[in-house]
Amino acid sequence: MEMKRLGSTDAIVPEIGLGTWRYSGGVEPLRRGIELGAFLIDTAEGYNTEDIVGEAISGIPDRAFIATKVSGRHLSYDAVLRAAEDSLLRLGVDCIDLYQVHWPNPVYPISETMHAMEELADRGLVKFIGVSNFSIAELQEALALMRHHPIVSNQMLYNLKRREIEIELLPYCEEHGITVMAYTPLDDGSLAAGSRFLKGRGMKALERIASETGKTPAQVALNWCTASPNVIVIPKSNSTERTEENCEASGWRLSDAQIKILNDAFPL
Repeated sequence: MEMKRLGSTDAIVPEIGLGTWRYSGGVEPLRRGIELGAFLIDTAEGYNTEDIVGEAISGIPDRAFIATKVSGRHLSYDAVLRAAEDSLLRLGVDCIDLYQVHWPNPVYPISETMHAMEELADRGLVKFIGVSNFSIAELQEALALMRHHPIVSNQMLYNLKRREIEIELLPYCEEHGITVMAYTPLDDGSLAAGSRFLKGRGMKALERIASETGKTPAQVALNWCTASPNVIVIPKSNSTERTEENCEASGWRLSDAQIKILNDAFPL
């Protein structure tokens, strides 16, 4: 498994982690992912999967890097602190590796939210602070409020079919040392083999590159995402077999020519 630096920190994380949105696979796929080096597990209080993540890492918390999120409904100062404490209990850990604001919410002053996030880091309950679904303007506002803890990541929708962040957001994050954590990197499975949702030019390009590399379409799609040095991906899989397939999308690289073929087949 290839590793990447988390933001501008010294922390090293796998370029392919484990997502748990709409997850129903139980403990084994998560434990298998950890065994294969995909030890970053992303969850959220709103996913209702923190309990199963906690079960999966029970006895081996030091082998996992846990990222979770505070709901966009809980962004007042006190609510952030309570949400983090509740997540810690569900996960069964003493410290959350990466705590993220799930969605920006103008109902709550961002200054209040980020002050609470830094307070958690100051108390040692959170190692790193991240955000999710933040635009450049929202990132700029949040960054300006940070006193002594950086924002290390921004979790965004990104895949071959949804490349909008390449226009401005991805370059901005690269410039400011913020890792982009790509969720839904397989577009809810439509970029995997046998999908009935992907047809025509796009599927032909994926199948061509898969044949050239000896990989599956899903592996090609994930590798395309991680070709950017600033992007890690968190695909969700409910089966051990698919988790293994996803992990095998790392450790090799598409050529520039292959990336161009895919970019042309899935234009912005």
